[in-house]
Amino acid sequence: MNDLTTQQLHSLRFEVQQEPILRPFGLSFVVADPSLLPPASSPDGRWHLFFHTTVRGVYHFASSDGIHFDKVGRVVKNAMRPNVNKIGDKYYLYYEQTRSPLGNGLSVIGLGKWRSHIALTVSEDLIHWSKPRPVITSAGGLESNERGTSISNPFLVAVDGGFRLYYSCGLTFIKDCGFCEPTYVTYAQSDYPDHGFVSARQPIMSPDPASEYFNLCCGCLKVYPVKDGYVGVQNGLYLKDGQSHSAILMLTSKDGLEFAVDRMLVEPKQEDLGSWMHQYVYASHLVRDGDKLRLYFNARDTADMLKGRECIGYAQAEL
Repeated sequence: MNDLTTQQLHSLRFEVQQEPILRPFGLSFVVADPSLLPPASSPDGRWHLFFHTTVRGVYHFASSDGIHFDKVGRVVKNAMRPNVNKIGDKYYLYYEQTRSPLGNGLSVIGLGKWRSHIALTVSEDLIHWSKPRPVITSAGGLESNERGTSISNPFLVAVDGGFRLYYSCGLTFIKDCGFCEPTYVTYAQSDYPDHGFVSARQPIMSPDPASEYFNLCCGCLKVYPVKDGYVGVQNGLYLKDGQSHSAILMLTSKDGLEFAVDRMLVEPKQEDLGSWMHQYVYASHLVRDGDKLRLYFNARDTADMLKGRECIGYAQAEL
């Protein structure tokens, strides 16, 4: 997308596909946080989707059209929120490494504390993966509070001959959901993609009670270099009419560190009580495929921790 300008992206209109492309399976209530490789970046000319489920970890699915996906396998267990990148002839999968499903479950109901950090596994063929290794384990204290420690939502960008890894940290309890979402967004930089990351140790985004879309917490941020700067795609959590919600916004930046809200990309369908994206539109990945841009995202129908279901879908725009 570095051949596009912020104005070109501002002018695009994304059409949301009405039905999700992937629904929860097995014992999971959730399929979430999609990260994709388009055909031009994959070893076999297919689409490759990485995402997480509630209890089983990060999965890998593949597709010939980016819409109808089949299971390849599970990549890592006790893991969430993946981000896949092709660097040279290797594939780097960053993700949030968590505790066991039991440990996670106990922390959600208040009988323990959340613990997570960012880890990395590497592959040459998207089938065989290296032993995971920690990448970021501290955010200068931003990651911890009385509910535990959380470092999540990694997203890698190549900058100035090195690499910048954006990530979320901290835990904000969302009352009507009964679970936490990420409080801050910050970043770390390194000359290398697999080690040496030094965190900024201060947030580039914090909750703002005066903000319409970030008054609870900051969710996650995905950043894309363009001709005249950077475009951010972010879902924050916000309170509206006594309920929490999440929407996906486009942001703009000159340096990739200070962002301003540009416009709405995808918002929940509050008017449709039966919609799979009625209350929340969450983490996304913007992917280019020729003359089209696809914004893959996950959405949740209702806040209730037991009744709510999260699915993956996409919106598409023509360049």
